[in-house]
Amino acid sequence: MNGVRTFATAGRVLRQLSHDPRSIALMLIAPSLLVGLFAWLFSDQDGVFDIYGPPILALFPFIIMFLITSITTLRERRSGTLERLMTTPIGKADFITGYALAFGLMAVIQAIVTVSFAVLVCGLNTDGPAWQLGLVAVSDAVLGMALGLLASAFARTEFQAVQFMPLIVFPQILLGGLFMPRDQMPDALYAISKVLPLSYAIDAINAVTAGEEGWDVYGPLLVVLGFLVGSLILASLTLRRRTP
Repeated sequence: MNGVRTFATAGRVLRQLSHDPRSIALMLIAPSLLVGLFAWLFSDQDGVFDIYGPPILALFPFIIMFLITSITTLRERRSGTLERLMTTPIGKADFITGYALAFGLMAVIQAIVTVSFAVLVCGLNTDGPAWQLGLVAVSDAVLGMALGLLASAFARTEFQAVQFMPLIVFPQILLGGLFMPRDQMPDALYAISKVLPLSYAIDAINAVTAGEEGWDVYGPLLVVLGFLVGSLILASLTLRRRTP
């Protein structure tokens, strides 16, 4: 992997995004709007948003970054851009890492905007510090980006990329501990939840909500980081130059 080529790829992606206001709005504004809608829904029930709001902060950035990244990467391949790039010295690892850097930066901005909106506008209260909420939200958004890059390697059309959501995203939402504590699930479902990265992201944000510190927060985040790195490696290994 070459650092110059990697950063050049990241710069190209960011320039393309700067000319796509709809994608920027989807990444930076849509999560806050969804969080605001969720807060409004439970505005008459004291404490409900404080309980379910933090996991929602983990969920929405994850989903949106998965969609944006998988579709954008697939579009690069279908348009022939990737095939032309591969005729240059750029390698697959340069391409994937460059994309990861560009969308990782967008994920950081997205998390800052969303968490700030939830705390300052929606009145979200947690026992843990707000910066830890932001850290978990960033981790979730970057995880969604990494899984989106991986999914794009197997999809042939943008519609197929969206169809990966029931396979990759929805099981993690159902089994991640958002609707039921994972230790109360049937044994088989609990075992499945232990190999789903979003489960650990929700564990981390629940730990922040409860005011826990140390390994209770950072342990699950290290697991998320491991899934993130593994997804990027698999994405670089399975990346195809073009869609047949």
